[in-house]
Amino acid sequence: MTVVEQARRARDAAADLATATRTVKDAALVAMADALVARTPEILTANEADLAAGREAGLSAAVLDRLALDAGRVADIADALRQMAALPDPVGEVVRGSTLPNGLELRQIRVPFGVVGIIYEARPNVTVDAAGICLKSGNAALLRGSSSAAHSNAALVAVLRDAVAGAGLPADAVQLLDAGSRDSVKELMRARGLVDVLIPRGGASLIRTVVEESTVPVIETGVGNCHVYVDAAADVAKAVAVTLNAKTQRLSTCNTAESLLVHADVADAFLPPMLAALAEAGVAVHGSPEVAAYSAAVVPATEEDFATEYLSADISVAVVDSLDAAVAHIRRFGTGHTEAILTDSTGAAREFVARVDAAAVMVNASTRFTDGGEFGFGAEIGISTQKLHARGPMGLPELTSTKYVVTGDGHLR
Repeated sequence: MTVVEQARRARDAAADLATATRTVKDAALVAMADALVARTPEILTANEADLAAGREAGLSAAVLDRLALDAGRVADIADALRQMAALPDPVGEVVRGSTLPNGLELRQIRVPFGVVGIIYEARPNVTVDAAGICLKSGNAALLRGSSSAAHSNAALVAVLRDAVAGAGLPADAVQLLDAGSRDSVKELMRARGLVDVLIPRGGASLIRTVVEESTVPVIETGVGNCHVYVDAAADVAKAVAVTLNAKTQRLSTCNTAESLLVHADVADAFLPPMLAALAEAGVAVHGSPEVAAYSAAVVPATEEDFATEYLSADISVAVVDSLDAAVAHIRRFGTGHTEAILTDSTGAAREFVARVDAAAVMVNASTRFTDGGEFGFGAEIGISTQKLHARGPMGLPELTSTKYVVTGDGHLR
């Protein structure tokens, strides 16, 4: 089928999903989870084919990590669907309402978008998360993964479609587009009127292409060049632990810290143990001259280093003279994703929060907490770094629009 044909089938499926009850949708999510676990062997066989091809093609360790599945990861993906089933259904929620002076009853309620297209790279878990969150919020999903995960995604979608149909909902609520042709991306971006919203998840190049070339409305998920700023009033031991977690808990995620800024007044106390901890964790430090003075292992940092989302065992580090300088650095190199301050000063924390422009700002907490699951939203469709409609982790409510329902009794204007 062409993308247009798949989009039309998705619109038909979305019409049925829009009126499906929570009970029916939740049963479908549980059925999807059970099917993933039951059919894990065939999913892993498909995933191994992708991994073998990726190794042969020379994919980086970070990309291979994103691509890899095992029984534990499949079980975690299935658990995310079960957790989603337990969350409130956003569809039909009254956002606001009132009785107007003329007696008309006005309600603004949440409704599904309709057809949601998702273009993403590498991670097979996104296939399941996206399908689940779209179904729960009453939307049909058109999924366009990368060719590097083609076998894994095909196996996952086959399992999901069977489960959805078995639960009494249209199988076309979940569809996978051809990952072997760039034309499918172009067609999806041009399917205005059939696709209601497009969400890109991946690197800067993918996101920029979709934002600049799509005629379908786009919710932009951003690159995560996330910073940790260690203030003059930071607790050194706590700051080392939080920074290490922000960088090393998982290297290949958009909420991983990629840059560390250290106030000059605390550099002597903080940098020696921090650099030692990073070295022990196998993280290469790209540092300014002030940082290099503390260790011969520091690689001289360039402007490009400070602008880079590494997604690897690398971090850029600089010493700054003030909170003002830290904020200026973040404004220059940050991507509006997640920024963190580590400090025991309430005033410094308050100023940092007020001045830093990001979807999430952490105070004495790891950047790794910017996540739909950690925020209690369940599985997320992505982290939005734009400011219209949705910002930050996009859970179920962010996959809905609203409509006004006006009820009268023969009212005339």
